[in-house]
Amino acid sequence: MSFKFIEIIKVIILGIVEGVTEWLPISSTGHMLLIDEFLQLNVSESFKEMFFVVIQLGAILAVVVIFWNRMLPVKFNDKRQVIVDNGIISLWVKVVIACIPGAIATVLFDDYVEAHFHTPIVIATVLVFYGIAFILIENWNKKMFSTINNISDITYKTALIIGLFQILSIIPGTSRSGATIIGALLFGVSRVAAAEFTFFLAVPVMMGLSVLKILEFGTVFTGTELLTLGMGMAVAFIVSLLVIKFLMNYIKKHDFKIFGWYRIALGIIVLCYFSMK
Repeated sequence: MSFKFIEIIKVIILGIVEGVTEWLPISSTGHMLLIDEFLQLNVSESFKEMFFVVIQLGAILAVVVIFWNRMLPVKFNDKRQVIVDNGIISLWVKVVIACIPGAIATVLFDDYVEAHFHTPIVIATVLVFYGIAFILIENWNKKMFSTINNISDITYKTALIIGLFQILSIIPGTSRSGATIIGALLFGVSRVAAAEFTFFLAVPVMMGLSVLKILEFGTVFTGTELLTLGMGMAVAFIVSLLVIKFLMNYIKKHDFKIFGWYRIALGIIVLCYFSMK
C-alpha cells in the first residue's frame, strides 16, 4: 500500500471529521461510516475497522490535556508533598460506574451490531430520531431547573443512569456524547456539567475500545499503516482542542437544539441520497 498524496488528504479529512464530531452530539462513528461511502482509504477492511476506532485516541488526548489538573487525583504542593484529592477520586469512581453498562453491552452485542446496523440507512434514521429527541428534550428543559450544576455534584446513582443511556450509542448514528448528554439532561444535570462528565467518561471508554480493536487487528503494522494511524490521531487531537473549547463556551449561553436540527437535516439528506442510489 503506497502512501500517496491523495491518501494523505483523505486521512486529514477523516481526522478533522473525527475531531469535530467526537465531542459534538452528532455521532462521530456515524459520520466516519458515511464519509467512508464517498471517500475510501486505500487500506484493508480490517485496518479500516480498527482505524475508525483508534483514531479517537487523538481526540481523547485533547481531553486529557485540557482537563489534566481536574483529572489527576494526585498532586504535589510547593514543598513537594503528595496531596490526594478525594473529590477527583470520587469522580473517577462515578466514571467507572457509568462505564460498566456500556462495556457489558459492547462485549455482548458489538459484533452483532457491526454486522447488521452499520448501514447508511440505519445511521441516517438514528440521526433523525435523536435529532428530534434533542429538540424535544431542550424544549422540555426550558421549564425545568438544573439540580446538578457541577460535575462533582453528580451522584453515583445519576452516574449509573447516564451509563445506562450510553448503551444507546452502540447503534451507529446515536453519538456516545449525545446519548450521555440526553441522559444527564433528563435527570437534572446542567448542560455544562453534562458535557464535562461526557468528556471524562470518554477517556476510559475509548481507551478500552481502542485496546480491544488493536488486539483484534494485531500488533504488527506496516510503516504506511502506522503513518496513517498516527497522522489521523494527530489531526483529531488538534481539531479536538479547538472543538472542546468551542463547545464549552457555546453551551454556557445556548442549548443543544442546533445540533438536533443538524442531525435531522443530515439524516434526511442521507436517506434521500441512498434511497435514490
